[in-house]
Amino acid sequence: MYNYVSGKLVEVTPAYAVIDCGGVGYLLEISLTTYTQIKDMSEVKLLTHFVVREDAQMLYGFYEEKERTLFRNLVNVNGVGVATARVMLSSFATDELAQAIVSQDVKTVQSIKGIGAKTAQRIVLELHDKLGKMDELNISPVRGGIRGNKNQEEALSALLALGFPKSAAEKAVHKIAESEPDATVENIIKMALKML
Repeated sequence: MYNYVSGKLVEVTPAYAVIDCGGVGYLLEISLTTYTQIKDMSEVKLLTHFVVREDAQMLYGFYEEKERTLFRNLVNVNGVGVATARVMLSSFATDELAQAIVSQDVKTVQSIKGIGAKTAQRIVLELHDKLGKMDELNISPVRGGIRGNKNQEEALSALLALGFPKSAAEKAVHKIAESEPDATVENIIKMALKML
């Protein structure tokens, strides 16, 4: 119904923002991530997600599309409501949370307040493939090691540029990372080419 709200930022707290848009003050529930990005602004545009419940109609606001995308995916998981999704997005930066899900890091997801073992497993199970395929999130579905390791990241990029499927290239680079974590970019590519 509403795609975004743009206007003067009248009030902002870590939990909500009030935006004056044409003389109407819209209250948008926000995450700590969005709060950090907008707290010093006077004019702001927040992307929205509209929720209608029996007892309330609420607008959730997001500074970046990737945060809204992740939020919408989280609330589609059985057992994850809008409040839980907002807590998750407040606990980790969008990229960190998406990476934890894509790399099937259940412990990290479970470390969020209010997320039990079963819910964490369900989130990872339902979303790891889906999020890994979303270009706007720009996340590589790899288990530990590649993100943050420049040689492995560069080797993966080179393999993708050569036309190899993303999932196969990631598996190959991950396997090499486990056996030779300090391999050079060239060596990773050479070894991966033998596996692909």
